Amino acid sequence: MRVLVLGSGVVGITSAWYLAKEGHQVTVVDRQPGPALETSYANAGQISPGYSSPWAAPGVPVKAVKWLMQDLAPLAIQPKLDGTMYKWMMQMLANCTEAAYQINKARMVRIAEYSRDCLRELRQDISIPYEHREQGTLQVFRTQKQLDGSLADQAILKEAGVPFEVLDANGCAEREPALAHVKHKIVGGLRLPGDETGDCYKFTLALADECAKLGVEFKYNTSIDGLDLEAGDISGVQTSAGKLTADRYVVALGSYSPMLLAQIGIKVPVYPIKGYSLTLPLIDESRAPVSTVMDETYKVAVTRFDDRIRVGGTAEITGYDLSLPEKRRANADFVVSDLFGGGGDLSKAEFWTGLRPMTPDGTPVLGKTKYKSLFLNTGHGTLGWTMSVGSARYLNDVINGRTPEIDSEGLGVERYAR
Repeated sequence: MRVLVLGSGVVGITSAWYLAKEGHQVTVVDRQPGPALETSYANAGQISPGYSSPWAAPGVPVKAVKWLMQDLAPLAIQPKLDGTMYKWMMQMLANCTEAAYQINKARMVRIAEYSRDCLRELRQDISIPYEHREQGTLQVFRTQKQLDGSLADQAILKEAGVPFEVLDANGCAEREPALAHVKHKIVGGLRLPGDETGDCYKFTLALADECAKLGVEFKYNTSIDGLDLEAGDISGVQTSAGKLTADRYVVALGSYSPMLLAQIGIKVPVYPIKGYSLTLPLIDESRAPVSTVMDETYKVAVTRFDDRIRVGGTAEITGYDLSLPEKRRANADFVVSDLFGGGGDLSKAEFWTGLRPMTPDGTPVLGKTKYKSLFLNTGHGTLGWTMSVGSARYLNDVINGRTPEIDSEGLGVERYAR
């Protein structure tokens, strides 16, 4: 079967990998000159099934107002004449109930846990270097109120069978020795020992090479302009390289998926949430994290690679703007300096931004559409790296007519029709 995968981020490349392993003739199309050059390029580096939570949660509307008034705010909103933005925000607010949060988090953890297991199997299948570590995620709390507020998440983790540890400040310093220098600033933490870390860009680049060995064709520097319909199904993709045809089509275009799908009457509430990161060269290992530390107050993740520190944070609702205003790095600058001062060289940090394709309920959109030959793998938000391998394997099963290994409930685009 001939399959066109639209998009060459980590979600598109993992999709191509499983489809090619199945024996299909796969072509990947992307406007960039190579794989993983947009959102997958410099994300926070976390593979965090246990930290998979929707933005939409009880209390978030009140928190959001407070965040907007903070000097080092984890959230920024740039008002625009964009009806889609406000509709998406209203849909997200509608999910900020306890009942919705429980449902959405359970769906996200289901995909993320499966994806982590699939990634481990993939590593057994092929040798793929991406500076990965398997030392967990530590969410640190600066106030007792934050620690007490984690009880609801602990209950969901327990129900899903996800291992976790609740630690005091000394326990946090035992797991992350560099925190011993600043343990007076934290009251405790929630550690997720099953989480991993790694460079998503290096992973995607290496997996694309493995795909090529399986015969996957790559059409880079090729814009994707539209989907053609004929006799009630997709008949091809209009691109800058002409019309491309296949038996099956996979849309894995992240934040750009909704515009393409809207042309053929599919409404997917995926909106770009702008994120920022810093990548610092390591200068003192004793002052650096050993894995990922998430600062709950500022919503900033600090992740250790081999000889670099990746700092990811700040969510900005501002449409498709990819500018890099210096003021947006303040959050990341502060957290890495406050918790891991001297670990990396801030003066040599690479400052980056990417658009995270977020759904209002947090769960990605996977699987079938109303068109027989069209399938979706999009809307992973901040968890594209975490969910990519499992989402791709799930999609491969769906395309090949097999029952997926995880429950499909609530994962498809049809949930928005209701």
